[in-house]
Amino acid sequence: MKTISIILVMLFSSIGHAIDNGPAFTNETLQLRYEKIIAEVRCLVCQNQSIKSSNVFLAVDLRNEIKRLLSIGKTDKEIANYLVERYGEFVLYRPRFSGGRIFLWLAPAAFLLAGFFMIVNIVRKKTLLLPTQNND
Repeated sequence: MKTISIILVMLFSSIGHAIDNGPAFTNETLQLRYEKIIAEVRCLVCQNQSIKSSNVFLAVDLRNEIKRLLSIGKTDKEIANYLVERYGEFVLYRPRFSGGRIFLWLAPAAFLLAGFFMIVNIVRKKTLLLPTQNND
């Protein structure tokens, strides 16, 4: 029993150190930019997590790379461009609005519009097929 509790303590004590706990920058503006960027970058291993909440080694490396880029004075757009150039558009949670990805942005509205017209058409056909009641 004692060895199980020692193993559990060792296991759970290392989890707290996996994610960066302290602030990355002493400058409050840089820290806010850093927090915003890492919340918008997708973990390439986890895929449904941002690198802010992921403790995978690749996420740690990406956070360190973003820290480095911020510390040398890169803008948010330059950092996003760098990440997209290196890892592809998938790394961003919000894909950019461009010609190749216009379908991603317009498809939801097109499907809603098509669904609306289908419902209107079905309702119109149902009302035409209903027998009329004569009070003769």
